[in-house]
Parts: sequence; structure tokens; C-alpha cells
Amino acid sequence: MMPDLAEAVRLLQAGELVAFPTETVYGLGADAANPAAVAKIFAAKGRPADHPLIVHLPGAAHLERWARDIPQMAWELAEAFWPGPLTLILKRAAAVPDAVTGGQETVGVRVPAHPLALDLLRAYAQAGGGKDGMCGVAAPSANRFGRISPTDAAHVREELGDAVALVLDGGPCAVGIESTIVDLSRDDQPPRILRPGHITPEQIAAVMGVQLQAPTTQKDVATPRVSGSLDAHYAPRTPMRVVAAAQLMAVLAELNRAGKSVGLLAHTAVSASCPAHAWCLLPDEPEGFARGFYAALRELDQRDNDLIVVEAIPAGAGWMAVADRLRRAACGAAESA
Repeated sequence: MMPDLAEAVRLLQAGELVAFPTETVYGLGADAANPAAVAKIFAAKGRPADHPLIVHLPGAAHLERWARDIPQMAWELAEAFWPGPLTLILKRAAAVPDAVTGGQETVGVRVPAHPLALDLLRAYAQAGGGKDGMCGVAAPSANRFGRISPTDAAHVREELGDAVALVLDGGPCAVGIESTIVDLSRDDQPPRILRPGHITPEQIAAVMGVQLQAPTTQKDVATPRVSGSLDAHYAPRTPMRVVAAAQLMAVLAELNRAGKSVGLLAHTAVSASCPAHAWCLLPDEPEGFARGFYAALRELDQRDNDLIVVEAIPAGAGWMAVADRLRRAACGAAESA
């Protein structure tokens, strides 16, 4: 076992925090069965106590330690997409602590695809799996609550510093946005996507053989609360505005005349004469845009601009997950009136 991996296992067993890479974003990990360890996640992030966490498992064989009355659809989705960026919301098992679920009767679980994350989770299980041998690591994104998710180890160190005992560096995250979340916990309702992600509704429906309910912004008290579901999330500290491509140059010119320092995040060609003080150009397709989105937003946020302007993305179904993150980031970093 690599020295850092052995140290990470030791720290998790001791109830400490370890940040590690997943294919989506970097996670802030703690023994999910240990409420005192989980409390350190909430303290480090400044996260509300009723906001549930996702439990990361070394494999589907550990699912029954965390969930009960598991529907056949869950096993089929696990077979198709795990390891991978899919989180299942299921009825919680009796041993699952309230600290992980936010006091709800459901729990979110997934098996990450990043090789270092899998190595860590499997080594943790082989070492006993933490409290009561549950073998689960709770791991929300390793950043302050509501802020930009980290997709590189340096982002974690910059934001959380000494609050994390160890940061495992697995390089940049390949997907770049958080997992798709599917609710399978309600017997009286068809499966519903609660958070869009890299795995699309069409891919999930093809496995399940049923149509999923689409994500909705309407509040339903019976729908489980899940990570990343607040209106304002993933936000830079710099005020941010989303502008349609046809209006982009005119808006930038107007801001320049007003003496505003502007950082631009675009996905189509930017002219050399573009009136922006700093800019990042991302691929003009959803997977590439998603992979670089948080890192680009973080870079512009560190430039001390008055405003970040983001070129609006296309409205196609393939952009659904990116559109969700962009909408919540813009809400969290809205300009002052």
C-alpha cells in the first residue's frame, strides 16, 4: 500500500478528515458511521446540519449495510453505472446515523470511479471499515459550503487548509461536476432525477426500462433533500452575470466604459479585441465544458475582478447538468442591486 494511502486509512479510522479525488470533484471524507467524524465535515465546510451527505462505498456488495428494501432497479443501475458518477437515494438501514442523512429516512450512496478513490475505499474496508465495520466514507465536495467545488488537490488546500488532515492528490477530476442523483426511495412514485449530472436521464431510462421524472425547481416536502439542491450553490465570491452570446460583446463594452474590471468565461471564439481583463475559453460541448467549468470559475474568482461574465450555454438536453450548476452559481453570486 502507498504510504499516503496507508496514512489516509489510519486517519479515517481515527475519526479525522481526508480529502481525496473522485471522477466528479474532490471529496472531503470521514468515516460515515462515526457521527463525531462526520461532524468535522460540517464544521470544516460550514455546512448546515440538515444537509445530507453522500456515502461512498468500495463496491455494490456493501450496499445492504447502508440501505434497506433495496429495489431491483437499484441493483440494475449499480451493475450498469458503478463505479461511476451516479448516486442512488434509498431507504436508510437502521444503523445509518442521522448525521449522514440530515435526519431523513433516506441515504445517498455511490461507488466512485476514480482509481485512487477506489484504492482508498477498498483499503479502508480491508482494514476493518471504520466504526462497526460499515465501510462507508461520507464525502461531500471539499470546499466551503455553497462555494465552487474543487477539481484539483490545490483547490482543496487553498480553501480548507489545515482543516483537512491529509489531501490525496489524484490530479484533475475527469468529469468535473457532481454525480447524477436518482431517487428510488418512494414506493408511490416513479424514479426521479434530483440532481442532473454526467450520466443522463436517457442512459438511466435505457437500463431501467421506465421513464424518469425530470428534475424540478418546485419544492416538494416528500422529496428527499440532497446535496447540491439549494438554489444558490457552487458560487464564486465575485458577482457573476450570465449573458447571451449575441449580446456578449455589447455588454462587455458597456462594462468597460463604466470602468468595471471583468473576467469572461466563454465557450465560443473570443476576439483578441474582447474588452475583458481576464478570460477563460472552455470547449463548446457539454462534457468538455463541465470538465473545466469549476476550475475556470475559480481562476476568474481569484483575479479580483468587479464582475464575472459567463457566456450563456446552449439550451439542448446534453447541457442539462452544466445548466443546473451555472444557474445555481449565478444565483449564489448575484450582483447587488
